[in-house]
Amino acid sequence: MMLHSEKYIKFPFGFWSGVQQLGIAPAEIARQARLPLAVTKEPKVSAAEYFAVWQAFGELSPDIAEGITGLVTSFETVHYPPDVLATYHARDYRDALHRMARYKQMCPPEQLVITEADEECRVELQWQHSESSIPQILIGVTLAYLLELGRRGTGQAIKARAVEFSHPAADVTALEAYFGCPVQTGTGRNRLILRRSDLDLPFTTYNEELLAILTPALDRTLNEQQASPTVAETVKWIIRRSLMGGQYDIQAVARELNLSDRTLQRRLREEGTSFKALLTQARHEQAREYLADPSLEIKEVACLVGYEDQNSFYRAFRVWEGATPARWRLEHTVQQEDGVYGK
Repeated sequence: MMLHSEKYIKFPFGFWSGVQQLGIAPAEIARQARLPLAVTKEPKVSAAEYFAVWQAFGELSPDIAEGITGLVTSFETVHYPPDVLATYHARDYRDALHRMARYKQMCPPEQLVITEADEECRVELQWQHSESSIPQILIGVTLAYLLELGRRGTGQAIKARAVEFSHPAADVTALEAYFGCPVQTGTGRNRLILRRSDLDLPFTTYNEELLAILTPALDRTLNEQQASPTVAETVKWIIRRSLMGGQYDIQAVARELNLSDRTLQRRLREEGTSFKALLTQARHEQAREYLADPSLEIKEVACLVGYEDQNSFYRAFRVWEGATPARWRLEHTVQQEDGVYGK
């Protein structure tokens, strides 16, 4: 059996802080998408959850074009993850785009196809899923960010040569104002067309030393992600994102993996673990993460990790940590503050 990691999508780092800057609370998006609040804490989600979140963001945005441009310009450089930093600190715009295309493989569901010919460079989005299921705002944000990357790196107000959307787009006038070029819709493809000469523009943010550190590490991560994860890793991930919804019994997980529950049990035994052990690990890990967030009440944490009865959560947590959730939170909050302030 092969468990393909591309089933699960790495959520863009900084998305939730970006939408907050636009005045949309992450909890609102989760509710609109009909997903548990836990989705706002997950680093990876299923394809269905990924598109549901983007669709909800589009529905909650007062205007699609405003949501597209607002989100890409609100992303702060300090929040860039390593794969994006490697593009931001590239030698020039061409180097940045090719690094983006390479490291996009770590964050499906889209891939970038870059073609240079004559005076043009075409960057086309190709999707692993039916384009009819791709939210319009996600397509717009992806294309806009490619241009934003060039603008931030070079420090120049680069304009695209043309932009094409496969389906009818939002406020075309507003998008043309951002991209600085004509925007065509209903073309059957999604692509950004740049002036080839702009790709030679050096990045003022070029950092050779940082790239020497980031590149080998990112290449190793890419190679590891392209390998199939273990059954146990996949099962624990499914449990973690399913805890609040209550659909985390072995039969539900087996169905998601297209296995019988007996086959799943056997595979887990072969890897030296069990469904019960993975469920306990997932609850323990999630509980620690949620308790580290002071905005969540302990009764909310109990619900988020799948306990309807708060007392049952207290008993389980004492077994895991030898302390009550309240005591653990107090001790670890103090430790974090000591680390920050050097007490």
